[in-house]
Amino acid sequence: MLDRCTMDLHCYSHFLVHSLLKELKGNLIIFFADIISALLIRATGHTLQMAYRQSLNSLDIVDLLKSSDLLSSGDIAALVYLWNPFTIAACVGLSTSPVENLVVILALHGACKGLVPLAAFGWVMSTHLSLYPAILIIPVILLLGYGPDTPPRKLYLQKGYGKNGDNHSSDNCGQQETNQSKAEVTFSWRPVIHFLFWSSLWSAYVLVLCSISVKPHGSLWEMFQRTYGFILTMEDMSPNIGVLWYFFAEVFDFFRSFFLIVFHLNILFMILPLAIRLKHRPCFLAFIYIAISSMLKSYPSVGDSALYLGLLGLFLDELADMKFSFFLLCGYIGVSLLSPVMHNLWIWRGTGNANFYYATGMAYACLQIILVVESVSAVLNHDRKLRKLSVTKLRDGNS
Repeated sequence: MLDRCTMDLHCYSHFLVHSLLKELKGNLIIFFADIISALLIRATGHTLQMAYRQSLNSLDIVDLLKSSDLLSSGDIAALVYLWNPFTIAACVGLSTSPVENLVVILALHGACKGLVPLAAFGWVMSTHLSLYPAILIIPVILLLGYGPDTPPRKLYLQKGYGKNGDNHSSDNCGQQETNQSKAEVTFSWRPVIHFLFWSSLWSAYVLVLCSISVKPHGSLWEMFQRTYGFILTMEDMSPNIGVLWYFFAEVFDFFRSFFLIVFHLNILFMILPLAIRLKHRPCFLAFIYIAISSMLKSYPSVGDSALYLGLLGLFLDELADMKFSFFLLCGYIGVSLLSPVMHNLWIWRGTGNANFYYATGMAYACLQIILVVESVSAVLNHDRKLRKLSVTKLRDGNS
């Protein structure tokens, strides 16, 4: 009897140690994914800041803008990504969101640096893992074609025309200056074609590996139905921080397919207008796309918010005059504290109902909407400010 108890204790200890090692291994993978993501965000921020300063220097208005000399925007963005509560919660909860965020940041970093294979790999893997990052193909193409974020390209033409009028140069010199200004807005198709080639190559490689891995269990089409089909049809109505689970739990089955199409197309309807208006800021456009998809996706998580809040720090100069910043900060803190409390009252204690938890989800969605709207408005106002500064600089030069 004693030997059997000793054997059972030994087996239980072995199982416990194996479980702890497995959990520790998962924790290390997620931890290092967050660390690498922060380093990539920092490097991307430095690239964006350097390119932006060079653009302002070419417009002779770099000295008219205020910036912090203590920490760059890349450093602040990396710190925000690492130390915000959503990143910590996703890491502690052993969520796969840090890995998904890593490949998204990898795609943006590769596009900013001009590393086409790396950008294609990040985009293909992020689309494979979560589907929604597929819309990031537009910012990635714009980054490869136009380069990192710059002031509005009308300013280059405006400066070229101003110089032609000031110097009263000959027609040949004026034509040369105009061509030089137009060269600033030229879209380079060569890296885009390379990106499409590498994306096709990585996609084929991923599909081959998936077909080999799922062959003993089913076909590749069945895998698509159980992964992407599960995302698009919203079969699971488990409560989350989004708002769609409650809506589809209450809607009649007859209208379910209609509203599924409406909510999924709602993301696609915003892609083209935003791309046209923000094509000179592709990295900021990627941030907006990520925030919108995090708000409207079928199964959102706190890891999605950690990603776009980290990318938000890359645009400190552009968002310096953003309205409702303190309100948004307090709102995010309040939702972060109330959401787990309401979930505990409803699910575990049974002293609340679904409306308690859904109210925090509605407040969270409203905060995301305000963040997207105000950040876009702040960037457009920043562009108008640059235009006014450029005009003032030209007039001072004329006088």
